[in-house]
Amino acid sequence: MSAPLPKNEKKRIQVLWQYDVLDTVPEELFDDLTELAACICETPIALISLVDEDRQWFKSKIGLTLKETSRDISFCAHAILHKGLLIVPDTTKDERFKNNPLVTGKPKIRFYAGAPLTTSTGHGLGTLCVLDQKPHQLRPEQKSALTILARHIMSQLELRRRIRELTGGNVKK
Repeated sequence: MSAPLPKNEKKRIQVLWQYDVLDTVPEELFDDLTELAACICETPIALISLVDEDRQWFKSKIGLTLKETSRDISFCAHAILHKGLLIVPDTTKDERFKNNPLVTGKPKIRFYAGAPLTTSTGHGLGTLCVLDQKPHQLRPEQKSALTILARHIMSQLELRRRIRELTGGNVKK
C-alpha cells in the first residue's frame, strides 16, 4: 500500500532539491551515523533515505545492497508523514506493509523504525531508519538515540545547504 502524498508535496520536493544531495557519492560522516544507528538499535540494516517524487534513494546504507527503491513500496514515504518515529515491530502484521515486495521477497524486511529527517520549516525529506529480517522492538533509549542521530544528520544537511548559499554553490565534499 503506497503512502499518501504529504499535503505540501510540491514544496517538499522543491526544498529537497535545495539540499543538492540526491545521487551524491557516499560520505564517511553519513556512513558513520548510519553504522552507529545500526549498532545502537541492534539491527543488521540501517539507511539514510531521501524520498523524491518517484523513489527513495539511499545516501548511506549498512547491510543492504540496494541503492534505491520505488517510492510506492517505500516504508520511508510513510515515515515522512509522521512528526516522530514510525515503528513497525512486525511488518507481516501491518496492513500497510504485509504485502510489500520488500517484506514478501528479498530482503524480507520484518521490522522497520524510521526517524524523519525534518527541515526547520517542517518538510520531511527522508529518514534515518533501521530494519531487521525478524520482528524487533526498540527500547526507550534506542528510540531516543535514533531521534538524536536523525537530528544530527539533518543539521549536517542544513549546514551544507547554508554554506552553499553563502559561497554561491561551491562546497567541497
